[in-house]
Amino acid sequence: MHRASSDARQIYQKQGLGACSGWGRAPALVIVDFVNGFNDPAVLGGGNIPQAVAATATLLAAARHAGLPVAFTRIVYAPGADSVFCMKIPALAALHEDNPHSHIVPELEVLPGDFIVRKTQPSAFFGTDLAGWLVRRGADTVLVAGATTSGCVRATVVDAMSYNFRPVVVADCVGDRALAPHDASLFDMAQKYGEVESLADTLAVLAQRTPAEAACP
Repeated sequence: MHRASSDARQIYQKQGLGACSGWGRAPALVIVDFVNGFNDPAVLGGGNIPQAVAATATLLAAARHAGLPVAFTRIVYAPGADSVFCMKIPALAALHEDNPHSHIVPELEVLPGDFIVRKTQPSAFFGTDLAGWLVRRGADTVLVAGATTSGCVRATVVDAMSYNFRPVVVADCVGDRALAPHDASLFDMAQKYGEVESLADTLAVLAQRTPAEAACP
């Protein structure tokens, strides 16, 4: 998990990076772009994304049992949209509302009351009401799962921290089409923006919560 060379770790430690931000009292779960296209190596997927989707199904069940608010994000463009993001990744432009590649994977069931964030940029917060939705539910901590670790997950974590939420990246539940940027991004996020925790450790924390505690932090 978030491997880095000993030299890199020494530099970060010497400069005082990697301090603990921890969990707050009221977490919410944000699942970033686990849609069919990102789960398919023939479209926009690959790497360890399918394994991360499978792990997220376990995380999602635990979050629901604990009564956490749940949000999913999708990349959705209108036909003919003008976007620099699509200039860099042209396949994104095909992710229209009715394109199955833009739909949330069937392994992760969406329930009434879940918040579906439609976005056009890497961060789940940019140009959306995610921050307001989290505030209205009293959340102070954001558990983050999704794809890709080095792209939309990282952008979402940086913006979550910028809004003063405490990000907790569940390492087993994020994936990337290539493992080198995945590992580098986990290390970087743990040093500068939030916590990076295993699924097992995250489940242990959630198991200590009750639905009543989650609803009334």
